[in-house]
Amino acid sequence: MFNSSFFKKILLASVAISLFSCDKDVNTIGDGIVGDDHFGFEKLTSEVIAYNQKISAVQSNNLPVNALGIYDTEAFGTTTANFNTQVALQTVAPTFGNNPVIESVVLTIPYFSVQKTIDVNGDSTYELDSIYGPSDAKIKLSVYESGYFMRNLDPTTGFKETQKYYTDQNSDFDNSKVGARLNDATDVTENDAFVFSAAEYKSSVTTDGVTTVTRTKPGMRLNLNKAYFKTKIIDASNSGKLATADTFRDYFRGLYFKVEKSGTSPSALAMLNFSEGKITINYKEDTSLTDATRVDKSVVINLTGNTVSLLQESNKKAAYTDATTNANKITGDEKLYLKGGQGSMAIVELFGKDLYGSDGKTGTPNGVADELDILRSNNWLINEANLVFHVDATTSGSDAKVNRIYLYDVDNSTRVADHASDGTASASLKASKLIFNGLLNKTTESDNTYKIRITDQIRNLIKNQDSTNVKLGVVVTEDINTISTSKLKVANSTIEDVATASVMSPQGVVLYGSKAVSADKRLKLEIYYTKSNK
Repeated sequence: MFNSSFFKKILLASVAISLFSCDKDVNTIGDGIVGDDHFGFEKLTSEVIAYNQKISAVQSNNLPVNALGIYDTEAFGTTTANFNTQVALQTVAPTFGNNPVIESVVLTIPYFSVQKTIDVNGDSTYELDSIYGPSDAKIKLSVYESGYFMRNLDPTTGFKETQKYYTDQNSDFDNSKVGARLNDATDVTENDAFVFSAAEYKSSVTTDGVTTVTRTKPGMRLNLNKAYFKTKIIDASNSGKLATADTFRDYFRGLYFKVEKSGTSPSALAMLNFSEGKITINYKEDTSLTDATRVDKSVVINLTGNTVSLLQESNKKAAYTDATTNANKITGDEKLYLKGGQGSMAIVELFGKDLYGSDGKTGTPNGVADELDILRSNNWLINEANLVFHVDATTSGSDAKVNRIYLYDVDNSTRVADHASDGTASASLKASKLIFNGLLNKTTESDNTYKIRITDQIRNLIKNQDSTNVKLGVVVTEDINTISTSKLKVANSTIEDVATASVMSPQGVVLYGSKAVSADKRLKLEIYYTKSNK
């Protein structure tokens, strides 16, 4: 930790040297100063207008992680997340030898998990990450062969652009599924009463009296129909349908994962990296036509290729619907509803209205917010600037708290300067970009907040007279390092795309807006500055 007194002296000395040398570049003053110790800097609480924006059907193909399951929330309603993926042979043109007989067909997809303990026998306990819903929750899970061919390129663009698939296309894929569900084991925990289990999977093999135990971290593990794969894969090996990757992709178009409520049980939803999933066909074959010895072999089909996250909203809460339908873009909204997927976001406009000329006090409007005009004329040294959001705990209720929110430049569909300049990293994607922040602050349990640093953004606006005061978007995020955007199926007057990081997330949070009834909970832009003698 820094020695505050010593650090303050060094900082003031640096400012004095900078002023003495008449250095015109104020952009470096205060770099790296974060936290709540502002060493006597003066503070301005600036005007902000923030309002809700509905996110309609949005591009959701080839996301890094995808949701699967059903998530019930108190503030927003129910999200149902289905999924479709292409598949690919790990090795094309496999050969199966003489008289192959399938022993098992197993679909596995690892969960995000953390190892908590390991005992003297080598057995581990795990805690699942990115699972939303009660620990005893169940869903009805059905896995089908997909009959929908997912193209790489869009024919409507002359095959010049990537084909887009959207969150609202579930009926297209559901109507194209082939045959009965493949996970038809008698064990209902693999289908009708599926559970996202944190249990470690153990298997053992005994050879010459020696038993070898294999342990696998928690994941989805489904036994699939052996007769189907005997016909679909092994019997087709001589037909040429497994000969090349392209031929196989058209022959076996993928898997469709469908979820439904499991009776009256509460439901759950998980974030999964399906690209780590695979189907393993375990079989035995004869070593020769005359040799009865059976040899264990396997062929692997990977869950790779084009994918799409298919999201449906139901039982939507009235307050959520009203807020996103009747947003007040003039004076702002009292509450901001941030919901991932096909959900909602907030639009933030800084520095208020433009009523006067370049001095911000007289004359006619000049296209620049008056408060920004005044800041530009003050010649202040901007030390730090933050947007501070307060969680509306009452409206959010018992919903799981969103770990992080993300702010970006909506007008240009790109990240803000502070995100780009933050080089802090971590082994966990959820803990990087710590200066830019946006993490949930639980220090005061009754008043959780999110703080986002936009110091560079404000400095650039003030220093560069031709800089545009862009609209900023605020969304929930599944990965702070994902800065791409995804296209809306139908653009509206405010946005034509949205941060991909939000599309990936199933969660939501309600924040107090710029018109919150309680002044101490309102969204604020806090600017810490030093007056210049220049």
